[in-house]
Amino acid sequence: MSTPYTVRIAEDAADREACFAVRKEVFVVEQGVPQDIEYDAYDAAAVHVLAVREDGVPLGTGRLLYGEAAAAKTGGDASVGSLGRLAVAREARGLGVGVALVRAIEEAARARGLAAVDLHAQSHALGFYERLGYEAYGPEYPEAGIPHRAMRRVL
Repeated sequence: MSTPYTVRIAEDAADREACFAVRKEVFVVEQGVPQDIEYDAYDAAAVHVLAVREDGVPLGTGRLLYGEAAAAKTGGDASVGSLGRLAVAREARGLGVGVALVRAIEEAARARGLAAVDLHAQSHALGFYERLGYEAYGPEYPEAGIPHRAMRRVL
């Protein structure tokens, strides 16, 4: 059974709050990431994407950092964006929401003239991103107490 949903850029305060609610559910509640590090100064300037069920229930989110905001995460290359905070609500997993969110973030990156997208993948999710064309580089490292690897996809 599939659940109809749409993916869009978060346009207003209500959309952003929906994004933050999904992030809280997935990262803070499920994964135990401290709330004080889940939300950061980058949220204000980021492009947030939101997946919403047809009845308005938020199903997933992710964000794109670009320009100066992405520099610390991408090795300083201004042509590379940073995909992050990708989260899909438990009830929406397996419906293609994560893939749709990644593709929407990539489209937002292209629209801003970026040549590639980097991300910090939780190590258990490497296969998901590899199927979408991302390649891991560098060693595994902890972020918020969870093993991660850096990955990149050229657009």
